[in-house]
Amino acid sequence: MEKSSVFGIILAIIAVGVGMVMKGADISVLLNYAAILIIFVGTAAAVLMAFPMSDLKNVPKLFKLVFAQPKLLSKKELINLFVEWASITRREGLLALESRVDEIDDAFLKGGMRMIIDGNDHDFVRDVLMEDISAMEDRHRVGASIFTQAGTYAPTLGVLGAVVGLIAALGNLTDIEKLGHSIAAAFVATLFGIFSGYVLWHPIANKLKRLSKKEVDMKLMIVEGLLSIQSGVSTIAISQKLSVFLTPEERKSLEEADSKGETMNEEAAQGAS
Repeated sequence: MEKSSVFGIILAIIAVGVGMVMKGADISVLLNYAAILIIFVGTAAAVLMAFPMSDLKNVPKLFKLVFAQPKLLSKKELINLFVEWASITRREGLLALESRVDEIDDAFLKGGMRMIIDGNDHDFVRDVLMEDISAMEDRHRVGASIFTQAGTYAPTLGVLGAVVGLIAALGNLTDIEKLGHSIAAAFVATLFGIFSGYVLWHPIANKLKRLSKKEVDMKLMIVEGLLSIQSGVSTIAISQKLSVFLTPEERKSLEEADSKGETMNEEAAQGAS
């Protein structure tokens, strides 16, 4: 589960609710079904007008991505995997990796591995994999834009809801007390519009963009790893090449792990002798 999404929504609700109480507002005014209808159903209607159904059918999956962290190979795992494969390739040849293909869970990595084992040209493999990444980026961009547009429509619909509420309130000026409650209720639509736009839809769009960037970086790393194996580079070279995708902290941790592994191998060799 993506804890930051859950904590963010809970914190936002608490902030607004406690803020209203501190300001002396009655929480019960939020149970305004007309405002809920105008904002949430109206936003859904606007999004339906803006995007084809072929794009909108993926919205449930996008919500799942926001609240359930996608399972991706870590960068350090990828480096260790490619170092192992590079070692096998240099000892036994590229075809020796054929037995490892079925062990791969990632479809992108598996497809790339099959291409290099089949002996495809270096440039052909790069072009196919980069086109795959570009197509994925386009799909992700559309998904994020759905929520970006929802975040744009919702605050405006909040103003529309407030205007509708004020029209109803000003239609009867004889009861001053009722008029005050009606005006307060009218602005509930504005509250829902701003809250949903800037606390839900825009942040969700931003999180989807960040998740997309993370997956793109991982796939670019896979491309470089596969092409390096195809070129027959050394394990040290491939480790150095792929480590540029790591943060300084991750790079330091990897170097320490490699150093520890070399020390253990040396001790084992000395003990054997």
